[in-house]
Amino acid sequence: MAQNHLYLVDGSGYIFRAYHQLPPLTNRHGQPVGAVYGYTTMLWKLADELGKAEGPTHLAVVLDKGSHTFRNDMYDAYKANRPPPPEDLVPQFPMIRDATRAFSLPCIEEAGFEADDIIASYTRAAVAAGWHVTIVSSDKDLMQLIQPGVDMYDTMKNERRGADYVMAKFGVQPEQLGDVLALMGDSVDNVPGIPGIGPKTAAKLITEYGSLEAALEAAPSMKKSKMQENLIEHADMARLSRRLVALHDAMDLPEPLDDLTLKGIPLEPLQAFLEHHGFKSLLARAGAGEQRLEAVMFE
Repeated sequence: MAQNHLYLVDGSGYIFRAYHQLPPLTNRHGQPVGAVYGYTTMLWKLADELGKAEGPTHLAVVLDKGSHTFRNDMYDAYKANRPPPPEDLVPQFPMIRDATRAFSLPCIEEAGFEADDIIASYTRAAVAAGWHVTIVSSDKDLMQLIQPGVDMYDTMKNERRGADYVMAKFGVQPEQLGDVLALMGDSVDNVPGIPGIGPKTAAKLITEYGSLEAALEAAPSMKKSKMQENLIEHADMARLSRRLVALHDAMDLPEPLDDLTLKGIPLEPLQAFLEHHGFKSLLARAGAGEQRLEAVMFE
């Protein structure tokens, strides 16, 4: 019997890529749908690729439910610098959920958690069950999950990534990446880190001392420098940053693993969705109901 292979699609990453890649579009109802169209096209392309490649036996699209998560309770400035989503993108979020369901794919989200935490929890459960996992994303935070049996797939670059990629990019193994991210911080997510420490210095410290905690404990005996001062002065913020970048992988799964089984994508709901929005080129590709959706069948 073939090994089960779960694909977890970082839907939030897809949404913003789709929004920024396409010009503003409106559907026949006058609603903005540029991101919806791009997202639908990307999901279709993924389905087509996976049908021809090492196909998944199970798949889910994972989305962010809302902006407030347990990390905001831990650190109220978390993601505080992020601008709100563009005004014309906000009404497209529900339509993107509709698009996912039009493909008859599980669409998973959970209040209080980020999509990354859901992906981490499903990855842990699948690995424990002896499954292989592929995370469809290019998010550096999710690279912490790479391990034997778990890889990442960047659809934009058509590139599969394992531990070698993380080592080449960050200078550490995936299990040490959280310590590096904690030291360097993240201005986009407003993770404080240690001032003045970038990716290379962070990797050097973790390689030399083995962990964030060991580096912080060794700081008083390091050669006097601005870096040493910052490691001592901002140690507590580094520890907080470590908790912020850690992925919560012990959630109760919103849907059981076995419910993510792929059974093929029926034509009717997808055709109805495409007709509603007037996506004529995609409707033509679907054969307007006259033929089976070969391009998006996972069989």
